[in-house]
Amino acid sequence: MPFTDMPLAQLRAFTPPVREPHDFDDFWRETLAEARAAADLKGASAQASRTPADTPITELIVEDLTFPGFDADPVKAWVMRPKGREGEKLPVVVEYNGYNGGRGVVGERPQWALSGYVHVFMDTRGQGSGWGTGGDTPDPHGSTAAVAGWMTRGILDPRQHYYRRVYTDAARLIDEVRTWDFVDTARIAVTGGSQGGGIAIAAAGLTPDVWALMPDVAFLSAWEHGASVSMSDPYNELVRYLASHREHIDAVWNTAAYFDGVNFTKRTTAPAIFSVALMDDVVPPSTTFAAFNALGSTDKTIEVYPYNGHEGGQTYQWVKQAAFLKALQTARG
Repeated sequence: MPFTDMPLAQLRAFTPPVREPHDFDDFWRETLAEARAAADLKGASAQASRTPADTPITELIVEDLTFPGFDADPVKAWVMRPKGREGEKLPVVVEYNGYNGGRGVVGERPQWALSGYVHVFMDTRGQGSGWGTGGDTPDPHGSTAAVAGWMTRGILDPRQHYYRRVYTDAARLIDEVRTWDFVDTARIAVTGGSQGGGIAIAAAGLTPDVWALMPDVAFLSAWEHGASVSMSDPYNELVRYLASHREHIDAVWNTAAYFDGVNFTKRTTAPAIFSVALMDDVVPPSTTFAAFNALGSTDKTIEVYPYNGHEGGQTYQWVKQAAFLKALQTARG
């Protein structure tokens, strides 16, 4: 497999032009305020709930979470945490999932809980049928004409775009996690791979005081550039849409700018560890570097896997993330 993008030295300095809406901050402030108000308005019917999960796992506390996301829609997640730590306030890793995957069967991702963290794994609305073991969260909102997939759903209006709902779910999950008595609210990290990394970037941008940002082979940054250089979907969903809707080029990129990871990392100051794979033919490395290079944090690192594709560093990267969080805890004292 060949390298899929520019040389590493150029990637480290790459800062493509990314449209930034003048009302970007207001748009997201109003979006989150509307979601919180919707949950208040619906009252008891929109209350979050955690119930014991039906699982053979006995050495962790495992719960099935439902919480109110965008428009107070019910969104599912798994919550796992160590047994025997009751009464302590534990650090948290909130994880978001890759494109068209779901939260799957309970217990598939035990590493963080086994390492002493509360692990919260969010379902992605409407997704969960492309790979893995399924999802449980519908997306009750419709879309205008779109290419198969998620990138072009509502692409002519940022208020209708699919990722407005997903990013809001991600931020509202952090709202919910902060209410739990076993959580150290000053130590909430966000992570995810591919689409999950892009969602984590948005969550960190929308929640400025998160403890750490840890996206892997992150998708959903530098959308316009990504569509011009990517060799495959999901970025090519945008290409196919514009090949049919030639009159909507500006409208598409103006909408995409509200969901572009570069515009979120500009607003993020949390310590961060990214990863990128130079043979990635799904997420061009330059799009991930665009987000990393724009990051407002002074404590940031990016792990480079020269000979990997979109799988990235996998468990190697998880070990580096764990060491990164341990170092943050040690520095905190």
